Amino acid sequence: MIVDIGGGTTEVAVISLGDIFTHDSLRVAGDKMDESIIQYVRRTYSLDIGFRTAESVKVEVGSAYKLEEEITAEVRGRDAIAGLPRSVTITSEEMREALHPTVELILDAISKTLEKTSPELSSDLLTTGMVMVGGGVMLRGLDKLVAEETGLQVKIADDPITAVARGAGILLEDLDLYKDVLWDKELES
Repeated sequence: MIVDIGGGTTEVAVISLGDIFTHDSLRVAGDKMDESIIQYVRRTYSLDIGFRTAESVKVEVGSAYKLEEEITAEVRGRDAIAGLPRSVTITSEEMREALHPTVELILDAISKTLEKTSPELSSDLLTTGMVMVGGGVMLRGLDKLVAEETGLQVKIADDPITAVARGAGILLEDLDLYKDVLWDKELES
């Protein structure tokens, strides 16, 4: 099982014997997390921030799972009422609250994919677990939360941000070897 949380989409798939057995895709990922942070900061603090600031806060203090020691970050932006520059301090706990709806949608996609997985493959997943890739999986504690919710082992790929690009490069180096995987069987019908 692989979960790819990129910037614009989350892709979830169960792969076996060189074929995709079940999958789900949703337009919720890192960019949606940033939007959630922007909306939370505006709603809670009447402070307008941009996408770059939201992403920076997500990286600095964002989390999906309770941390042993909560952390804080200073967030600078424009006061939504006065229009003047202002800063506030935001906690990792607040970021969990801001990111919760987005993280729940991703967990739901993972659950739906698992529900569509055959019993045999489901039992294999207890041994093999799932691999998470993409920049979105760098959110602190997301792997722990997914493991807790699914009961599966969760591994974050080495260098998850470039894993998909590196995999595509490997595929392009030997297209003949992967032609069965690449061929769209629906086009044959």
